[in-house]
Amino acid sequence: MKTLSKLLVANRGEIALRVMRTARKMGLSTVAVYSDADATAPHVRFADEAVRLGPAPSAESYLNQAAILRAAKLTGADCLHPGYGFLSENPDFAQAVHDAGLTFIGPKPAAIRAMGLKREAKALVGARGVPLVPGFDGGDQSTATLEKKALELGLPVIFKPSAGGGGKGMKIARSQDELKDAIESGRREAQNAFGDPTLIIEKYLERPRHLEIQLLGDEHGSVVHLFERECSIQRRHQKVVEETPSMALTAESRAKMGAAAVEVAKAIGYTNAGTVEFIMDSDGRFYFSEMNTRLQVEHRVTELVVGVDLVELQIRIARGEHLPFKQEDLKQKGHAVQVRLYAEDPANGFLPSVGPVHDFHVHPVGGLLVDSGVESGGEVSMHYDPMAAKLIAWGEDRHDSASRMVRALQGLSVQGVTTNRGFLARLLRHPDYVAGKLHTGFIDEKMKDALAEPVDAERSMLCAIAATLAQHLTRRAADPFLPGVVTGFRNNRFSDQFADYESGQHVEYRALGDGKFLVNGAPWKVIAWDAPALTLESPEGLRQHVRVVAADGKQFVHSRLGSEVLKEKARFPAPVDAAVKGGFMAPMPGKVVKVLVKDGESVKSGQTLLVLEAMKMEQTTRSPADGVVKKVLVREGDQVTAGQILVVMEE
Repeated sequence: MKTLSKLLVANRGEIALRVMRTARKMGLSTVAVYSDADATAPHVRFADEAVRLGPAPSAESYLNQAAILRAAKLTGADCLHPGYGFLSENPDFAQAVHDAGLTFIGPKPAAIRAMGLKREAKALVGARGVPLVPGFDGGDQSTATLEKKALELGLPVIFKPSAGGGGKGMKIARSQDELKDAIESGRREAQNAFGDPTLIIEKYLERPRHLEIQLLGDEHGSVVHLFERECSIQRRHQKVVEETPSMALTAESRAKMGAAAVEVAKAIGYTNAGTVEFIMDSDGRFYFSEMNTRLQVEHRVTELVVGVDLVELQIRIARGEHLPFKQEDLKQKGHAVQVRLYAEDPANGFLPSVGPVHDFHVHPVGGLLVDSGVESGGEVSMHYDPMAAKLIAWGEDRHDSASRMVRALQGLSVQGVTTNRGFLARLLRHPDYVAGKLHTGFIDEKMKDALAEPVDAERSMLCAIAATLAQHLTRRAADPFLPGVVTGFRNNRFSDQFADYESGQHVEYRALGDGKFLVNGAPWKVIAWDAPALTLESPEGLRQHVRVVAADGKQFVHSRLGSEVLKEKARFPAPVDAAVKGGFMAPMPGKVVKVLVKDGESVKSGQTLLVLEAMKMEQTTRSPADGVVKKVLVREGDQVTAGQILVVMEE
């Protein structure tokens, strides 16, 4: 048995915090690493020690193997946990960790290598009798060959990076015209995310379920599975909602899938934590998809239902301990669901949102866990994945866990960046989700009319009243008047104060003293104000808790009915220059990776003008109509800011 005393976590955000909390519970010292963008991040402050890696871009920080190993040497760390993403499935990094005399909290480099390249992994697994999806895993990576093989398989097909997972670089082609763009875009994303542009092709199964089996193997030959997780709810091939147990499995099919996953692990002598992913067709047949040789983002649902700490077990296995249980000892109890809170706008193609986080507040709900990499006063950076937090709820059954999660989402305040909070709550209440009719196309098929936050006049007015009274109370607290003096004096004593907001709300109010106000002719009362928490009593006597944060000239308000961002109209607006007409603006900060048009070129409606890369994902800018390009204002490789004009069209 090895003695481990100091753990370095080669990752950031919520997973770094989650690993360090368990390490501290086990008595290990912790070391964080960080980029310049994360210098004041929660995981850096939590750790016992922290070491700067380099500038914000991942390639210069969290993917810098030499810098991470120097940090381990500097701090005297004797073990390293890679988290997920970044270098977690890089066999060369795992080997470098071993060569440096450190213990890698994960599988052996040979196992990572065996499963890291999907082409070789599928051949290995197929030889063990595990069913595979029809596809092409050959070595010829020319565009012509990939197009030819895709057509031979029959469209639709999906292109996947051979060297990585997590949905990065996956591209679906449903028509011959889409093949070339899918291949080129997939290659770029694969190279950017994993350093390897190699693609494999699989026949794309329409409306399958995505299920995975959690595995643990010790260094003494024991391998067990900890049952399944259902991960069918996805957008852009990345998971959004995960749960266990799955309604798709019976006791018999669960045992078969678990046995198949164990067979995969034994084929490569797998140790530590890993996950085998399967897709299941409408007839219940399942096929091997890939093996993730690391801890998964969704591991918490397994922990809550099986009653284990997977990170603790990872560390114990790395120390050389035997698994503390056999397969027959493991049982599932209750149900758990996890949602991934992303900084993104579902109504705008799930486009990532970046910027400061003015408020991050979790309403306490029984059975709820929150793993968050952001906090009030923090920031969502353009350089990393847009996942801001994970919320995990346990209940006695599926209905119970989902109900707790909806309640938690309703009470969650995240202000400053756009998130999928409201969308997640609507998804969990959808009748087909409640009925368990899940598949990987669920969001595209069932939620396309529920992406945007519904208009709610009651919410709009409640938030406007809360914002107005909070502003008044904030000003009043700074007033030099005596406490009993009512402010807001007017030459015309019959004229109330008012606030007009750009989104259309109009609030007239008069302070009556003792927290009482006349608002739009009705009596309201402020019961408590401890910024940003405000408790209001409506004319009907209903008391409600609201959060109001003032920042960037706006009022960010969260109520039981949802959130609003309010900007008061200027009383005396100054003239401003008109925006550039016919200009296409960058929707977020990012890097221009491809410019596909030139000055004077005629373009068709829907034609791609250029491609941006931000938060590890590509975003395409397309022309909304036929026209002529007047001026291209950027070049490939340029870094652009949100709102920057990229292309100007002829008027």
